[in-house]
Amino acid sequence: MASIFTRIVQGEVPAYKVAETQDFLAFLDARPLALGHTLAIPKKEIDYLFDLEDEQLSNLMAFAKRVAKAIQAVVPCKRIGVSVIGLEVPHAHVHLVPLQKVGDMNFAKEKLSFPPEEMQQLAARIQEAYRQQG
Repeated sequence: MASIFTRIVQGEVPAYKVAETQDFLAFLDARPLALGHTLAIPKKEIDYLFDLEDEQLSNLMAFAKRVAKAIQAVVPCKRIGVSVIGLEVPHAHVHLVPLQKVGDMNFAKEKLSFPPEEMQQLAARIQEAYRQQG
Protein backbone atom coordinates (compact mmCIF):
# COMPACT_ATOMS: atom_id res chain seq x y z
CA MET A 1 0.00 0.00 0.00
CA ALA A 2 1.30 3.45 -0.92
CA SER A 3 2.40 5.76 1.88
CA ILE A 4 0.59 9.02 2.52
CA PHE A 5 3.56 10.81 0.94
CA THR A 6 3.32 8.74 -2.23
CA ARG A 7 -0.37 9.58 -2.35
CA ILE A 8 0.56 13.28 -2.08
CA VAL A 9 3.08 12.88 -4.93
CA GLN A 10 0.38 11.18 -7.03
CA GLY A 11 -2.12 13.96 -6.30
CA GLU A 12 -4.51 11.70 -4.38
CA VAL A 13 -4.05 13.64 -1.13
CA PRO A 14 -3.84 17.44 -1.07
CA ALA A 15 -0.79 19.20 0.34
CA TYR A 16 0.60 22.71 0.56
CA LYS A 17 3.47 22.24 -1.89
CA VAL A 18 6.39 24.64 -1.65
CA ALA A 19 8.90 23.17 -4.13
CA GLU A 20 9.09 20.37 -6.67
CA THR A 21 11.59 18.88 -9.08
CA GLN A 22 11.46 15.78 -11.23
CA ASP A 23 12.71 13.68 -8.30
CA PHE A 24 11.75 15.55 -5.12
CA LEU A 25 8.83 17.31 -3.47
CA ALA A 26 8.59 19.66 -0.48
CA PHE A 27 5.37 20.53 1.29
CA LEU A 28 4.25 22.08 4.55
CA ASP A 29 3.83 19.59 7.39
CA ALA A 30 0.14 19.04 8.18
CA ARG A 31 1.02 18.83 11.90
CA PRO A 32 3.84 21.36 12.24
CA LEU A 33 6.12 22.07 15.16
CA ALA A 34 6.41 25.68 13.93
CA LEU A 35 4.99 27.87 11.20
CA GLY A 36 6.84 26.89 8.03
CA HIS A 37 7.70 23.32 9.13
CA THR A 38 8.26 21.58 5.80
CA LEU A 39 8.94 18.03 4.65
CA ALA A 40 11.32 17.27 1.78
CA ILE A 41 10.88 13.84 0.21
CA PRO A 42 12.04 11.81 -2.76
CA LYS A 43 9.12 11.15 -5.08
CA LYS A 44 10.15 7.51 -5.30
CA GLU A 45 8.86 5.70 -2.23
CA ILE A 46 11.77 4.33 -0.23
CA ASP A 47 11.08 3.62 3.44
CA TYR A 48 14.40 4.46 5.09
CA LEU A 49 16.57 7.48 4.30
CA PHE A 50 19.77 5.45 4.42
CA ASP A 51 18.41 2.99 1.87
CA LEU A 52 18.61 5.76 -0.75
CA GLU A 53 21.46 5.45 -3.23
CA ASP A 54 24.33 7.82 -2.38
CA GLU A 55 23.59 10.16 -5.28
CA GLN A 56 19.87 10.26 -4.48
CA LEU A 57 20.60 11.01 -0.80
CA SER A 58 23.02 13.76 -1.77
CA ASN A 59 20.50 15.25 -4.20
CA LEU A 60 17.73 15.12 -1.59
CA MET A 61 19.90 17.03 0.87
CA ALA A 62 20.82 19.62 -1.78
CA PHE A 63 17.10 20.03 -2.55
CA ALA A 64 16.34 20.34 1.19
CA LYS A 65 19.06 23.00 1.51
CA ARG A 66 17.49 25.10 -1.23
CA VAL A 67 14.03 24.68 0.34
CA ALA A 68 15.44 25.63 3.77
CA LYS A 69 16.86 28.84 2.34
CA ALA A 70 13.45 29.67 0.86
CA ILE A 71 11.72 29.01 4.19
CA GLN A 72 14.24 31.19 6.02
CA ALA A 73 13.66 34.00 3.51
CA VAL A 74 9.94 33.97 4.39
CA VAL A 75 9.61 32.82 8.01
CA PRO A 76 11.41 34.89 10.66
CA CYS A 77 13.72 32.48 12.48
CA LYS A 78 17.29 32.09 13.70
CA ARG A 79 17.93 28.84 11.83
CA ILE A 80 16.23 26.04 9.98
CA GLY A 81 16.59 22.84 11.97
CA VAL A 82 16.97 19.54 10.13
CA SER A 83 15.71 16.23 11.46
CA VAL A 84 15.33 12.74 10.10
CA ILE A 85 13.33 10.44 12.31
CA GLY A 86 11.67 8.12 9.85
CA LEU A 87 9.28 6.34 12.18
CA GLU A 88 6.02 8.17 11.44
CA VAL A 89 5.66 7.51 7.72
CA PRO A 90 7.37 4.66 5.81
CA HIS A 91 8.74 7.02 3.17
CA ALA A 92 12.12 8.76 3.47
CA HIS A 93 11.73 12.39 4.48
CA VAL A 94 13.61 15.32 5.96
CA HIS A 95 11.97 17.73 8.40
CA LEU A 96 12.90 21.41 7.95
CA VAL A 97 11.78 23.37 11.00
CA PRO A 98 12.17 27.14 11.56
CA LEU A 99 13.83 27.60 14.95
CA GLN A 100 14.03 30.35 17.52
CA LYS A 101 15.41 28.04 20.22
CA VAL A 102 16.52 24.42 20.59
CA GLY A 103 13.20 23.37 22.13
CA ASP A 104 11.40 24.23 18.90
CA MET A 105 12.72 20.93 17.49
CA ASN A 106 11.01 18.78 20.13
CA PHE A 107 8.79 16.29 18.30
CA ALA A 108 7.11 15.26 21.57
CA LYS A 109 5.52 18.68 22.03
CA GLU A 110 1.98 19.45 20.93
CA LYS A 111 1.68 20.09 17.20
CA LEU A 112 0.32 23.36 15.90
CA SER A 113 -2.58 24.10 13.60
CA PHE A 114 -2.98 27.03 11.23
CA PRO A 115 -5.98 28.09 9.12
CA PRO A 116 -5.95 26.77 5.52
CA GLU A 117 -5.75 30.32 4.13
CA GLU A 118 -2.60 31.00 6.15
CA MET A 119 -1.04 27.71 5.00
CA GLN A 120 -1.86 28.49 1.35
CA GLN A 121 -0.38 31.97 1.58
CA LEU A 122 2.74 30.70 3.32
CA ALA A 123 3.23 27.93 0.75
CA ALA A 124 2.92 30.47 -2.07
CA ARG A 125 5.48 32.78 -0.45
CA ILE A 126 7.97 29.94 0.07
CA GLN A 127 7.40 28.78 -3.54
CA GLU A 128 8.24 32.26 -4.77
CA ALA A 129 11.38 32.45 -2.62
CA TYR A 130 12.42 29.02 -3.91
CA ARG A 131 11.93 30.13 -7.55
CA GLN A 132 13.90 33.34 -6.99
CA GLN A 133 16.95 31.28 -6.03
CA GLY A 134 17.15 30.26 -9.69
